[in-house]
Amino acid sequence: MLLYLARRVASGLVTLLGITVVSFGVIQLAPGDPAQLQTAQIADASVSQRVYEQLRELYGLDRPLHQQYAKWMGRLVRGDLGNSFHDGRRVSGKIGEALWPTLSVALLSLLGTLVIAVPLGIYSAVRQGRAFDRVSSTLLYMLYSVPPYVMGMLLILYFGVKLDLLPFRGMRSDHYSELSSWGQLWDVSKHYVMITFCFTFGNLAFYARFVRQNLLEVIRQDYVRTARAKGLPERRVIYRHALRNAMITVVTLMATLLPAMIGGSVIVEQIFSINGMGLLSYEAILTRDYPVIMATTTMSAFLTLLGVLLSDVLYVVVDPRITHE
Repeated sequence: MLLYLARRVASGLVTLLGITVVSFGVIQLAPGDPAQLQTAQIADASVSQRVYEQLRELYGLDRPLHQQYAKWMGRLVRGDLGNSFHDGRRVSGKIGEALWPTLSVALLSLLGTLVIAVPLGIYSAVRQGRAFDRVSSTLLYMLYSVPPYVMGMLLILYFGVKLDLLPFRGMRSDHYSELSSWGQLWDVSKHYVMITFCFTFGNLAFYARFVRQNLLEVIRQDYVRTARAKGLPERRVIYRHALRNAMITVVTLMATLLPAMIGGSVIVEQIFSINGMGLLSYEAILTRDYPVIMATTTMSAFLTLLGVLLSDVLYVVVDPRITHE
């Protein structure tokens, strides 16, 4: 097992290195650069050109591409993500501010998806064709077809504006510091309700249907019919034999869910006025903020590779018959 993990970690590091090389090259191929954007408003052409050249020298953009990448990689190895080209702030500080709002919503969304989607999918599968299965399938299809930003606007319109039940701007109220400890907890909880639901309902609908379909396929296998023929209770047949095999593919998909959520949603975060990772990445692309773009891209790639590694390890937890030897 340890040897397998060592091989996978080594393979992941090589893959991550390749991703950073490709990402760095693609960013440089995009039209325009930070210096050009920052000097676009200078009317005097000679002054604009002089400032443009100074900025390119300051940012290191006048160096060959391989030297720029080597310098960036050297900083990354030391844990230094560099400074933003847009405002000069530390990239680690900007990501630290944007990460928690997105990460907290992502974790809550992931937890909600696991707690609701898996039991719902199992319950629908064992009651295939019955009223509950038909109704839940219809509702899940409807939820899956609604874009998150549309759901967000509907929630804001009804629960935020018309009914005035839930706040819909930011993560805290303006009078947050004046509240008691329980009042602060209640205030934050209310702010999380709508945006967490917007991040959850699509994944919930997809994974519930996915668990149902996979479990139905496993139930039709010969070994499940054999277990039933031996007189085992239906609950034990489903949870002890069928579910473990059905969950293998579910674990594979779940491994990619958290990295995708941490990437954030530009539109949803904009609707709820949350400065998260999605909005940070979008603004960095618009301003050609190379250090921020590379930091967010590398983080997303690292989390994806980590998720794939965790899914391989979880295969053994889901089904002990699987080994990595």
